[in-house]
Amino acid sequence: MNKKSIIIDCDPGHDDAIGIILACASDMLDVKGITTVGGNQTIAKTTNNALRVLNYIGKNIPVAMGADTPMSRPIIIAPSVHGDSGLDGPTIPQSPQKALDISAVQFMAKVVEGSEEKITLVATGPLTNVAIFLLAYPHLKNRIERISLMGGSAIGGNWTPAAEFNILVDPEAADIVFQSGIPITMAGLDVTHKARVYPEDIKKIKNQGGKVAVLVGELLEFFIKFHNSLGWDFAPLHDPCAVAWLLKPEIFESKKLNVVIDTHGEYTTGCTVTDFNGVSDRTPNVDVLLNVDRHQFIDLIIDAVNKYQ
Repeated sequence: MNKKSIIIDCDPGHDDAIGIILACASDMLDVKGITTVGGNQTIAKTTNNALRVLNYIGKNIPVAMGADTPMSRPIIIAPSVHGDSGLDGPTIPQSPQKALDISAVQFMAKVVEGSEEKITLVATGPLTNVAIFLLAYPHLKNRIERISLMGGSAIGGNWTPAAEFNILVDPEAADIVFQSGIPITMAGLDVTHKARVYPEDIKKIKNQGGKVAVLVGELLEFFIKFHNSLGWDFAPLHDPCAVAWLLKPEIFESKKLNVVIDTHGEYTTGCTVTDFNGVSDRTPNVDVLLNVDRHQFIDLIIDAVNKYQ
C-alpha cells in the first residue's frame, strides 16, 4: 500500500499532540516532517512541545520552526486552555533533538519540491506558515494534493461569537489559503464539537497500558478540565479530526461548500463564512466536515496508542 506523504503544520497544544500521535502511528501516512507555528502558545514552546512528543513516542521526524506571529497582527495564545507550557498535565521529558536550522517554509518547499508524489498538508494551527509558503513558492502550489485543516466553523465561534481560534489568530493567512484553489478539507467546530471524548473514554484509553496510552490519557485529563469549567462533561478533540479524515473519511459526513474568510468585520473578523444555500453564486471550494461517528473516532485513537506498545 502506498503511503500518503504529509507535513503536519501545528501549534502543540494537547489536541495537536494527539493528532501527531495518531498520524505517526498510521501505516497509511508517511510523516515527512513537523512544522510549528505560534498559536496555542509561543513559537518557542510549540516547537519544544513537538520535539518532546516525537521523542516520547520514539519517532525521529524533522521539526522546523515557523512563524512566531501572524502575518499582520499581534499573536493570540491560549494558556487558559493549554497551560503555561502549552502541554500542561503529563510529564514529558525534554528532547535531545533540535529543530532544523531552516525555517518551516523553507522546509516545506524542500520536501514538496523533492517529493515524487504530491504532498498533503495537515494544518492544525493558525495558517501563517502555509500562507507564506504559498506566497513564497507559487510554482509549488500544484505539488500540494490537499490541505486537511482544523479551523473555522459554519455555526459560530469558540474564541469570539463568530470565529474559531485558529482562523481568528491569522485571518489574513486563512484568506490566502482558502482562495488558493488547492483542495481543502475543513474540520471546523461543526464536526470537532461532535468528536467528543468523555471521562469513560479517557479511562479506556489509559487502561490500554503502554506509555503512549498513558500520555494520551493524561493529556485528555488536563484538556477536559478546561471544558468542565465551561459546564461541559466532555472535551472536543479538534485537531485529530484533520488526521482522522485522511485515515477514515467514511466515518465523516461532509458537504462541498463555498467558504470565505472575513478579515475586516467589526464583530466577525476570522469568521469562515459558509454558503450552505448557494446564495453567493461563488464556486464551492471546501469540503466542510459536518459530522463524525464518535465511536469509530475513539476507536482510531485507541488503535493508534496500541501500535506504540
